[in-house]
Amino acid sequence: MMTAHESSFRPASNAVPASISVRASRVPVADDKEMLRAAVDLTKDIAEARPQIYWPDMILSAGIGYAGLAGAILLSNPWLAIGCAVIAVLALYRALLFIHELTHIHRDALPGFRLGWNLLVGIPMLTPSFMYETVHTLHHARTRYGTIEDPEYLPLALMKPWSLPVFLITAILLPPALLLRSAILVPLGALIPPLRRLVWQRFSALAINPAFRRRAPEGAFRRQVIWQEVGTTAWSLFLIASGFVIGWKPLLIALAVLAAVAVLNQVRTLVAHLWENEGDTMTVTAQYLDSVNVPPPGLLAELWAPVGLRYHALHHLLPSMPYHALPECHRRLSDHLGPETTYARASHTGLLPLVGRLASSTIRPR
Repeated sequence: MMTAHESSFRPASNAVPASISVRASRVPVADDKEMLRAAVDLTKDIAEARPQIYWPDMILSAGIGYAGLAGAILLSNPWLAIGCAVIAVLALYRALLFIHELTHIHRDALPGFRLGWNLLVGIPMLTPSFMYETVHTLHHARTRYGTIEDPEYLPLALMKPWSLPVFLITAILLPPALLLRSAILVPLGALIPPLRRLVWQRFSALAINPAFRRRAPEGAFRRQVIWQEVGTTAWSLFLIASGFVIGWKPLLIALAVLAAVAVLNQVRTLVAHLWENEGDTMTVTAQYLDSVNVPPPGLLAELWAPVGLRYHALHHLLPSMPYHALPECHRRLSDHLGPETTYARASHTGLLPLVGRLASSTIRPR
């Protein structure tokens, strides 16, 4: 897998600055300055993160998710248990995706939110925020997006057909892998420095690019990593110990629910971009057009792309815009720029057409 993925990229050193070569057209995409200017000018007044929205949304999502998980574990009626599991998957998925907001909001915007999210969601779900912070921002770096240096990019549209099912199936293994990482590899790494470096570089980031190697944490972020690692390790050891006391069924059901969350997120990742770049440096407009909006009227996108991620292309124009403001941003830009513009080209109708487009691209003759 790693060889196939890595070979799909051109070396970043061969990239052409300020342009993108899309395989379908091979035509450089210049920046649409009117769109970029409008994105900033029309949305300044709604760019503040509102704690009265963030906190209730996150807490309610987590509460419903854990209640559903408890029902899935405790109920004897299989249909009721399955129903509770579905509720748990959707609610915990939404709660988990606030990790994306944590990477973009200003550190002083929501006092205590990072700590609260980690204690309520990140650590219990074995995915503390350090696994995404300082990683996801590389994906938004002007000269890194779509290149070999982007931890969150693979040219999936240009890869072999078998790459897509493998990409999805690997998500099933994520929860037990996270449990193994925190309960065994992290404590061993505290005693064995080479293992500690390996775990940090290769197994401490929510990245899909197998060529990515994470740099060592520094300063205040390093202190965050330490307490989050300690908390996640303690929780992981508790979960394993609980299996010997109360049996393994609760843990296995919880891991199954987390696996479903991981698969759902992997499906969303499949359609977050068009994945058509071969490693060239891209303009902001090219990055936008390689990304996806799935705006209303469809409602299902709020389930599989919650917390503003249905506006993923718009997010690449305005990375710091809080999720609750993105619908209004989209409305303003759509009204101002109109339907026959660059902005409208990133809007798509739904999940299935996007998956179909990606699958068709993988079987197209090269």
